[in-house]
Amino acid sequence: MQVNNSFFLTITFTLILLFGLTFVASSSVFEGFELSGDPFYFAKRQFIFVIIGIISMLIILNIPSDSYAKFDWLIIIFCFLLLLALFVPNIGKVVNGSLRWIDLGLFNLQPSELAKFGLIIYVSGYCVRRSNQISTIFGFVRPLMVVSLFSSAIIFQPDLGSVVIIFCVILSLLFLAGISIGQFSLLVLVLSVLAYIAVRHEPYRYARLISFTDPFAPEFEERSGYQLSNALIGIGRGEFFGVGLGNSIQKNAYLPEPHTDFIFAIILEETGILGGLALIFLFIFLLFLILKISNESFKIKNSYQGFLCFGIAILIAIQTIFNLGVNLGLLPTKGLTLPFVSYGGASLITFMAMIAIVLRIDYENRSY
Repeated sequence: MQVNNSFFLTITFTLILLFGLTFVASSSVFEGFELSGDPFYFAKRQFIFVIIGIISMLIILNIPSDSYAKFDWLIIIFCFLLLLALFVPNIGKVVNGSLRWIDLGLFNLQPSELAKFGLIIYVSGYCVRRSNQISTIFGFVRPLMVVSLFSSAIIFQPDLGSVVIIFCVILSLLFLAGISIGQFSLLVLVLSVLAYIAVRHEPYRYARLISFTDPFAPEFEERSGYQLSNALIGIGRGEFFGVGLGNSIQKNAYLPEPHTDFIFAIILEETGILGGLALIFLFIFLLFLILKISNESFKIKNSYQGFLCFGIAILIAIQTIFNLGVNLGLLPTKGLTLPFVSYGGASLITFMAMIAIVLRIDYENRSY
């Protein structure tokens, strides 16, 4: 069974990727035609991103996983400098009121996506290097200071969603490394208070928070509840079997961002509950395989590789849960992509790189 980890992981990942390509093409037809006159404008670009991602994966597959631990300080500095570059005039690009992107021509680089990955690499190495100190106050606080520095740069973009995901992933890594329940609970309490302050400080965040409870209410429907109300209309139309591939109505100027943040709503409209459950099953199986490889790494004393795989699995899981929760109206609206599925070069290429690292680790595990 150990030999088949990479095979099953590759097949599952490829199926999710094909699922994403199909629905980026379907959901973006109207937006693409309005923007460029080409209904497949976004689909063609997403295909190019996949090609770049595959090339990146082939390169990463030839890099020993220990290399990331050796140079994690360089990786973390590079990621932080990219975050700071956003605030340099003529470098950072504002989209929908948020300063989150650097225009590279072919696609917009989102430094926060790389920051998530970079922090997983750094904290995974820290958990191994300081394993005997992780339960102490100093050992516990030190990585959180680095995370807080990154979060401060991200929150001013503004991007509260990415900050929440980063802290969830890092807390999970630290908990696995051995912090106590008391430390974990205290930190969760402090972060909850800070998140509350951040939400109350900005009226638009508070409006998003309360609008998801009743997006069809008159005071929300035309503003903060507009996206969710249209997403729910689409989901309701899909019922169990969907209206058919390409037959979504909501993607035609009704639902904003149908090919990015709200692509799952279009998937449910066109393929119904059946298609949505199929995609969720693929994600669950993907996460199972990554966690299995993580567990095997710990068994053969490759602790760094175990933490790295675990962090990647948690990041994919949390971002997927957040995206699905937003689409289904279970969580407030946030600008978070569905891994491997939503349109976007930075997110797609970064997540593909993570899968390549997991495949490399599985290859190394089988070499023992």
